[in-house]
This record gives sequence, structure tokens and C-alpha cells, in this order.
Amino acid sequence: MSRTGTEPARAAIPGGIFAMGTAGPVAYPADGEAMVHEVALSPFTIDAHAVTNDRFAAFVDATGHLTDAERFEWSFVFGGLLPDDFEETRGVAATPWWRQVFGADWRRPEGPHSSIEGRGDHPVVHVSHDDALAFCAWDGSRLPTEAEWEFAARGGLAGATFPWGEELEPGGHHAMNVWQGSFPDSPVTADGYLGTAPVDAFEPNGYGLWNTCGNVWEWCADWFDPNGYRHHERRDPTGPTSGQARVMRGGSYLCHASYCHRYRVSARSSNGPDSSVGNLGFRTVSAKPLEVETSSAEPTLAE
Repeated sequence: MSRTGTEPARAAIPGGIFAMGTAGPVAYPADGEAMVHEVALSPFTIDAHAVTNDRFAAFVDATGHLTDAERFEWSFVFGGLLPDDFEETRGVAATPWWRQVFGADWRRPEGPHSSIEGRGDHPVVHVSHDDALAFCAWDGSRLPTEAEWEFAARGGLAGATFPWGEELEPGGHHAMNVWQGSFPDSPVTADGYLGTAPVDAFEPNGYGLWNTCGNVWEWCADWFDPNGYRHHERRDPTGPTSGQARVMRGGSYLCHASYCHRYRVSARSSNGPDSSVGNLGFRTVSAKPLEVETSSAEPTLAE
């Protein structure tokens, strides 16, 4: 089975009980992540890495799907990835590094002058939540719940900041694709990448998942509510029943501690269901779990 081609590599997650969120000083209380609570999850099977350009292309070839970015005829691109002589474009007021680029979509991540040639093993970007759901309908899969995503991203480590532990750069080595240097004007590509990296770059976590922090944000199934954890079911939570935005997890190649310290397993953010941007993709959960080793006893939650 290919790790990065059109056939998904998947990891069997045994399920269990974990503390979701973090109450540490790095938490963003406004995002709701500081409401730490115990959750019990059933076993599930999740993609070992984000959906690649090659895998998404197979879906489009089979279905003729037109993404929201293609229908709208534009998407948001990080200005630092545009050539110096690129035409003037409208920026986002609060985050001016995001530029409205006409002709940017999953096939042309930086606009009409770009392509995904040579990037078949990179995560597909400029896909909305609605696009991800369409892919899942074709693939026979679904998006992970936010709880499933965090449990899998932790790789079996309880309470750790990153999938590998507490150090940002364990042993002095880069372990994920995030921004280095002064953001947003002075990039230092010490980790080897300015934009996206291949989906299997760096080392996988303890469950065999790649890039659960950094590289690209990933859509989850849940509606976003900063107070949602207060109402989470104790077992297999699915989040609020409605909302204005969907959860996205994991941070991206643009995250930096100076303004967005969300490249952590507990961090959360959101975007509108039809929104697309150059640092947001997704991974899927199999509709039929693979066989995993589980105890015959039901997990017990602390009261």
C-alpha cells in the first residue's frame, strides 16, 4: 500500500480514554482548548497522513468535482509565496499576508502561474470543508471528529504538547514544518520548506501518523464552538449540532509562536465550510475500522 499515492495508508487507532485539551500557559482560552475534559473513544482507522494532490486528483478525475475555489474563481494565498512581480491583490485587513488570488485553486496553489507538478505527494490545499465531504462520499470515508483527531495526533502520549513530547525541536532537529525566522517577512527555511512539505516528511508519531502538527491545517467533522467542550459527550463526542464554522486542527507551515502558537496537538481553530486557503487540507477516517487490539472491558470514565 502506497504511503503517498492514490491508495491511502491508514493507521488503526485502538481507542481509549484521554484528557482532551490543555490548561497550560500556551493554551488559547478564547478557542476553548483550556476546558480539559476526559473523553472515551471507540476504535477507529484514520489516514496516516493528509490527503495528497495525487489522491485528490483521482477523485476529481472520477467525479468531475469542481471545488469551491474553482467555482468562486479565487482563493487565499500566502503573499510570501507569490513572485515579486505579482500583480497587486486585495489582502485581509487583520492578516495582510493573506492575498486574494484569482485563479488559485488546488491545481494551482499559488495562482495561474503555478502548478502541482512535482508535488503529487504534498497535501492538497484550497479545499473547503464541503469539498472534503464530497471527497469522503466518493472515497467511502468520513472526516474525523475533533476528539478522534486529537487522540490520534497525540500518538499515545498523555498530555504532551507535541506528538513527540515537549521539545519544539527534539535533540536539535526539526520535527515539523512550521515558520522559522521573523513572521511574515523574514523566512528561514531551516526545516527545508517554505510552503507545504510532502505528507510523509519528518517522523511519524507513536500511532504512525505523519504531520499532525504543522504543514497544513486539517478539517474535522465538528462545528466549532469555543464553549463546545462544556457540552461534550463523555463517549465518542461529535461536537455541536450546528454552527457557522467548522473545526480545523494541527497548525500549518505559517504558524509561529509570535502570533499563532497553534501548532500543538490540543490547539484548535475554525473556518467557514465553503472557505479555502493555501494552508488547509484534510485527512479521513475509514467508514469500516481495521482490526485493532482492544480490551474486552469497556473503558471507564472518571466521575
